[in-house]
This record gives sequence, C-alpha cells and structure tokens, in this order.
Amino acid sequence: MKKTSADVLPVEGGFGNEPLLAVDNLHVEFHTRQGTVRAVNGVSYTVSAGETLAVLGESGSGKSVTAQAIMGILDVPPAVIPKGEIRFKGTDLLKLTEEARTQVRGQRVAMIFQDALSALNPVFTVGWQISEMFRVHRGMSKADAMKKAVELMDRVRIPAARQRVNDYPHQFSGGMRQRIMIAMSIALDPEVLIADEPTTALDVTVQAQIMELLAELQRESQMGLILITHDLGVVADVADKIAVMYAGRIVENAPVHDIYKGPAHPYTKGLLDSIPRVDLKGQDLYAIKGLPPNLLDLPTGCAFHPRCPYRQDNCVTDHPPLHEISGTRGSACHYWREVLDD
Repeated sequence: MKKTSADVLPVEGGFGNEPLLAVDNLHVEFHTRQGTVRAVNGVSYTVSAGETLAVLGESGSGKSVTAQAIMGILDVPPAVIPKGEIRFKGTDLLKLTEEARTQVRGQRVAMIFQDALSALNPVFTVGWQISEMFRVHRGMSKADAMKKAVELMDRVRIPAARQRVNDYPHQFSGGMRQRIMIAMSIALDPEVLIADEPTTALDVTVQAQIMELLAELQRESQMGLILITHDLGVVADVADKIAVMYAGRIVENAPVHDIYKGPAHPYTKGLLDSIPRVDLKGQDLYAIKGLPPNLLDLPTGCAFHPRCPYRQDNCVTDHPPLHEISGTRGSACHYWREVLDD
C-alpha cells in the first residue's frame, strides 16, 4: 500500500528555515468526573538543531504534559488534544498514524524522564534495557546489542561499564541511574531530546555533572534539547532561550541572557527572586505568595493576578496576550514595561 504524507517523515534536515521541532497553539485537556482540566492552553515554541530551550514553571504549569504530547504518550482518554500542531521537520506529528508515530518516538525524538528509578524496570538489568533499543529498532543480535549498551554506558561515563552492565537499577546511585536513562534516550541518536527534570533529587555536584554531560552530548550530535525544569539556576549556563509557563500558558519567552538581565513578567521575576543568593545571606528567601491556580477553574483575566504584586483592575477581567517586546521576546502581561523597568 502506498504511504501517504502523514506516514512519511523527511530523513535529512534542510527544509528552509523550519526548526527541528515546532509546537504551535497546542491545547491539551483532561476530561474527568470533576470537569475538564485545561492543562495546556495555546502553547507555542520551537527548537532548532544545536539549540537548547529551557521550559520553566512550577509543578502543574503544563511543562511535562506538553512534552508528553510531543512524544505521543498521553493516555487518550482522558487526555484530549482539541487543537494545535506539533511539527517535527515540517511534519505534524498529531496527524501521523500510530505506526508512523512509533518510528519517531525514541528514534527521532527521545525523552529522559524525571524519576529514573520509576522509569527503569527493576526486574531487568540495565544492560538488557539499553540493548533492547537496538534489538527492537535496529534488529541487532543480543550479543551485538549488549556491546552497544556497554559503549553507551562508557559514553555517559559510568565507571567499569563492562562489569556493571549486568547490574540492576537499584544497585546504582541516583546520579548513575540518571546517566543510564540518558544512555537509553540517546541510543538511537535522536535529533531532539526532551529532558524532563533530569536533575531532580540529585545533589548540586551531580546536577552539574548531568548538565555538563547533556551539553557535551548535544555538541557532539547537534541535537535540539528541550530542558524542562522549575529551577532557573540549573539552566543559566546551558540554555539558549527560555519559555516560562504558568497555568498551561507561556507567560514569557526570551533569550536566556535577557531573562536574567531583566524579566518582563511578574511570575518570571518571582522565580528569579526566589533563587538563593550569597550576597543576601541571613535574609529571608523570597517566595511567590499564594498557590498555583486550580486548572479545573482558572481565574478570569490573567491567571497570575491573584498572586501578582503588579495587579490592576483590568488584570482581573482582561486576558493578556503574549505582547511582542522584541523580535525574540514576548510577555503575557499588561504591565510588562513596569516589570521590566523595576
């Protein structure tokens, strides 16, 4: 049977100025007994070859749900994608058949999950789990696939890889398990890698090692990297641009240096002010007042207005669009100029 355009993806790059991955006006809802949870509300962002996009926000802001929609691993139902596009090299992944989507998942677009211990199967050795990628997708023999597993464990700097390839996940430290997850995700040389909170529950030294490893792997292959995190301190040295999410929307996007130089949204400013600083030793750490909104019942107007120190009357009633501050920067705040000048 002849394949349609929805079943075929371009193998090589080179399609004008199209980014590797483009998320355009994506909406994701969860239909529950309590009502409709609007988890993602019109998210748009892009990532190009060799570029790192950091997606920031508190838990429940929609970061991981967006990533799961890109990977095609949402449980449908209750999840529904009522509108939007996810284009990989110009092809809308949402229009692919499940068989074609499977060829993209893991091979062209891969993901590192935030809880390595839960993501890894406790009853199989790490070598078996890494080598499975090559057996299933490349048709390799067990022996050849295991050799590749050892090579990958060496590549992500797991000591004594040849001796440890037959160990089980619980026999590794948290940092080593995260390296195993990275090895599995890069096994098939993906063009886009999504790292969902890759340094969660790791100490500061191991966090730095993991981020350095991801940056090195990216330089080697020029893959696009989407780094999902709630910690602005983690991304300062590795990201090219930042998208800040709140209540399922992007409230600010900008090159990384612009964000740190001067945020243009009160939520971004709150996140930056919450980072511990050596020069403020002994002072109380700033915290954004209140809690994230209930996605079953979002506030009217700007979803951040109940917590916002810049709030005016129109913030309660008028939904702010993503104002273009410059060609590379936007802010979904009516009073972005005041925030930027503060």
